[in-house]
Amino acid sequence: MRSVILIILGLILLSSCDDKTVKTQQFTFPSLGWPINDAVTFDFEVPDTTGTYNLFLNLRNNHEYGYDNLWVVSELQYPHGKVVTDTLQYKMAAPDGTFLGASSGGVFENKLWYQEGVRFRESGTYKLQLRHVMRKNNQVKGIDNLAGVLDVGYSLEKSTQNGNK
Repeated sequence: MRSVILIILGLILLSSCDDKTVKTQQFTFPSLGWPINDAVTFDFEVPDTTGTYNLFLNLRNNHEYGYDNLWVVSELQYPHGKVVTDTLQYKMAAPDGTFLGASSGGVFENKLWYQEGVRFRESGTYKLQLRHVMRKNNQVKGIDNLAGVLDVGYSLEKSTQNGNK
């Protein structure tokens, strides 16, 4: 009976492993939040330039985050110099104010789609830069320190579909 339980536990642990994740990194902010002038930069290499990948942004926030959305500017620099800039908006809370994402002890973890089915055809180091561009309604000046954002990062995962980008 004991060996059956151990086998079942082993199978559960093996099935819960994420073999799609190729690379993941995160940056933790100081207690004041995410400064508007501080872009977070990550360097990564892809192991297979013929493979197809999905790229996600990972964000952790707490109840101090006071908005229902998040605006981020991303810059993806390719090894040979090409730069792709995107302005991204993500929904962070339901209409009733309840935060989205997996919750644990007052911290909410969000895995946000960034790029789907991408082929990174150049070998070498890619550079991903993220900065928030949050503003209060009817104001031009951005929010100096975005309170409630604990950390931001990315994850690169093998795609199960063929991409053409």
